[in-house]
Amino acid sequence: MKKRLLAMSVSLALVVGILSACGGGNNNTAGNEGAANNGTGNDAPVTINMFTASPEYTDAFNAYIAEYKKVKPNVTINLEIMQADYNTVLKSKIAAGSTPDVFQTTAGGDIDTFAEYSADLTNEPLAAAMTDAVKVNMSSTDGKVLGLPVKGNLMSMVYNKKLLADAGITEVPKTTSQMNDAVAKLEAKGITPFANAYKEWWVWKHIFQNFVNAAAEDAGTTPKELVGKFIAGETTFKDHPVLYDNFFSFIDMTVEHGTNKPLERDSNAEVSDFASGKAAFMTGKGAWDEEAIKKINPDFELGIVGYPVSEKAEQNLLVTGADQALRINKDSKVVNETIEFFNWLYTSEYGKNWFSTVAKVIPPIKDAPLPDLDMPKQMEEMLKTEKSGDLTVNYSLDTFHQKFGELMQAYIGGSKSKDQAVTEIQQAWIQFGSAQ
Repeated sequence: MKKRLLAMSVSLALVVGILSACGGGNNNTAGNEGAANNGTGNDAPVTINMFTASPEYTDAFNAYIAEYKKVKPNVTINLEIMQADYNTVLKSKIAAGSTPDVFQTTAGGDIDTFAEYSADLTNEPLAAAMTDAVKVNMSSTDGKVLGLPVKGNLMSMVYNKKLLADAGITEVPKTTSQMNDAVAKLEAKGITPFANAYKEWWVWKHIFQNFVNAAAEDAGTTPKELVGKFIAGETTFKDHPVLYDNFFSFIDMTVEHGTNKPLERDSNAEVSDFASGKAAFMTGKGAWDEEAIKKINPDFELGIVGYPVSEKAEQNLLVTGADQALRINKDSKVVNETIEFFNWLYTSEYGKNWFSTVAKVIPPIKDAPLPDLDMPKQMEEMLKTEKSGDLTVNYSLDTFHQKFGELMQAYIGGSKSKDQAVTEIQQAWIQFGSAQ
């Protein structure tokens, strides 16, 4: 994912780096050196236009742009960041023939959606640097690496350790009945159980994927295969009680026992509510929020836990992986320079440390340290004894996820019944679920 924090558009132009894409579908093997000697020369000025949807990483992106300026003084990177309507604007740019040299999409299924515009990075050093799990998320169905991970990710419920202790909750809830019990104990102490950001369409997919994982396990199949059946119209919610009953029951619980006016609470409002101690659990979010929480309350004691999807505690899983990809425009006039820049970022010592110390995200590459933050540390420790849940959001396109979020907003807003929402979600999966 996604696509967080305040909907906004930030346009920044900074002197630096080498970003662009190739004039054909051929794989580039320019590596770390070839770009500067391929067409432009070491001193020729180069401008790279980079268009992303991650405003929370504005400062971090500017940092690597500035650092790369020391490596390639002749390169200027124009960084444009937009969150609201990013997908619409990107498609307009592509349709108008002004595809940015670098642009951002979701990973997984959307790797194929934008394949015809993406440089093949399969044989580049940056691809070899990716972890195996991340590389799968960046690869097309025919096995080509067509994306660069913005970051590794962790998606979970986040909880306030102090508030749970104040309510006498000694075991973090992992099942539906344990969650019900925790809600009762919290409210008995005057504590609001849930902070939500249901104004945002993308938080819904982060929650829903946990129930899809459980439904797949119950059906004896994989999450990818189950999503494929929904896209093909071969199964329905009613075939999977975890989806038809448990998911909606959980959402109903978070609304009934959550902060007021849930459809008016965006990502920033949710983080503020949670960090200020106004709620015990934060839904729909992940590791990217920790710094914002700690800026509001430096002494905040947070914990992470999967979603209570059923009465099976083993189905309560953290979800990890890479859900956001940068793409290099294969028809860019500066494709070689762009690939050279990203090879530097993903293989240099600065780049390896940039993820953990500057962006403070979970590195998507090998041999890179974890950031000094609570969520990644807890994740590392938990995954020593527990498996990770599948990043199921990657098996559908964001066009589906956006429609899904809108339908769930209509459901909690009361304009659609549960069955109406379910029917239209299933129709949207068939209509928007696949790139093919």
